[in-house]
Amino acid sequence: MSGSIWERFPHDPRHPEHAPLRASDRDRDVVNDVLGAAYADGRLTPEELDERGDQVAQAKTLGELPPIIRDLVASSGATVPVVLDRRAEAESRYRQQRQQALWSFLTPTLICWVIYLATMAGRIPVAGIRDDRDRHALRPPGHHPRGQASSRSSATWRKERKKLEKQRRMRKWLPAPTGEQQDSPDDPRANQG
Repeated sequence: MSGSIWERFPHDPRHPEHAPLRASDRDRDVVNDVLGAAYADGRLTPEELDERGDQVAQAKTLGELPPIIRDLVASSGATVPVVLDRRAEAESRYRQQRQQALWSFLTPTLICWVIYLATMAGRIPVAGIRDDRDRHALRPPGHHPRGQASSRSSATWRKERKKLEKQRRMRKWLPAPTGEQQDSPDDPRANQG
């Protein structure tokens, strides 16, 4: 048994101010539980159990109950190491769970950052765009790569875009779409025909 048995009493029967109070059926049941557990552990013989059970039934005040179980109940200091061990175990388990949660968050985050940096550093080219000037020139008016407002007008932007698209087609030797004029004298397609 442990010292926590005294916590089950509404008033601790060990205190002198509670000793003269009348014992209730609940108080007697607590003592009988202690006696039953001691008998189950083999610390009491059947005769001792009957003798002490009779003493509990005849007890009128709380002060009469502690002497009946004094040799069966450990001192109240025995529960402190158990509480400290449980607290240390809970803290250790918490630290392990926190570390596991941290690594389960960091691993995919680091993988995503590596992929992001590899693609955004220019090591993996974006399809069809060869350098940064082309990439920024194809954006709509008013959009600037660094978030600043662009001063180009809509007409200027369209002219630059047409010019860049034409240069790109010439680099790839793609046929021009129908309806577009070819006014470049150094265009090899202009000399055919």
